[in-house]
Amino acid sequence: MATPASEAALEPNLEIIDPHHHLWDFETPYGRYEIDELRQDTGAGHNIAQTVFVECESNLRTDGPEHLRAVGETEYVERRATVLDQTPGSKIAGIVATADLRHPAAGDTLDAHMAASNRFRGIRQRLNRAAGGTPSLYHDPAFHAGCRELASRGHTLDAWQYHFQLVDLVSVAKAVPELTIIVNHLGGPLATGSFAGQRDAVHEQTKSGLAELAAYENVVIKVGGIGMERFGTEWLPAQGRPSSEDVVAAWGDLMRWTIETFGPSRSMFESNF
Repeated sequence: MATPASEAALEPNLEIIDPHHHLWDFETPYGRYEIDELRQDTGAGHNIAQTVFVECESNLRTDGPEHLRAVGETEYVERRATVLDQTPGSKIAGIVATADLRHPAAGDTLDAHMAASNRFRGIRQRLNRAAGGTPSLYHDPAFHAGCRELASRGHTLDAWQYHFQLVDLVSVAKAVPELTIIVNHLGGPLATGSFAGQRDAVHEQTKSGLAELAAYENVVIKVGGIGMERFGTEWLPAQGRPSSEDVVAAWGDLMRWTIETFGPSRSMFESNF
C-alpha cells in the first residue's frame, strides 16, 4: 500500500457539497469529531463550501416525551452550525436527524425538528444490523405512514442498511413514491461475520439490490462511507494512509457501476466524516 504524505486536490476550485458527516463532542469508538475537526478536514485543499450533518445519536434529550428526545441532536447541531456561520470556511447547510416514524405523533416530531432549525432536511432510518432475518420495518404500514408525513413536509429519508436488506427498501420506494429516498454508503456491502471473505458475492448481491432500487426515480444514492472496517477496508492507521490508487483499486468498479446505474444526477459523493 502506498502511503502518501499528502495528495494535492485535482480541482481545488471546484465547489463541493459534502452530504454526509457527523459530529460528536464526546469520545466515541471513532474518536471525537467536532467543528474544529470538521473545519480542518473541509479546509484541507478542496473547495468544500457546504456540508450536511447526518444523525449519529449525538446529544439527544435525556428527558421529556420520548418521541421528542431526538430533537436534542438538531438543537445541538444548530448551535454548532451557527458558530461556523460566523467564521470563514465551509458551512453546515443541512441537518438530517432521526425520529421514530412509526410513532403516532411522528408528525409532531418532524415539526419539532423544523422548529429547532431551518436547516432540517430529513430523517435517517438506520436498519444496519447483523446478518440474518428479514427486517420488518420497511414493510410496516405504520412506517410508510410516517414516511408520508415526511414527504408531505418536503423532506427526505436517508436509508442506512446492509446489502442484503436493500430489497426490503423497495417496499418503501413503492409505497411512498412521493418521498425521496437516499441510500447511504454505497448500499452497505458488508464484509464481516458470515460475509467475511465473500467480497465478490457480496458486491454482486449489492448490485442486484441497487439495480432494483434504481428502477424507482424517487431513489438516489450516496457513493461513499467506504472507509469503515465493516466493509472489509483494511486502511487502519498502523497500515498507513491509502493512496488514491489504493481507493480506486478497492472500490472503483463498484463505484463506477453504481454511478452508471443511477446516473450522475441521482448519485452524490459523501465523506462520512
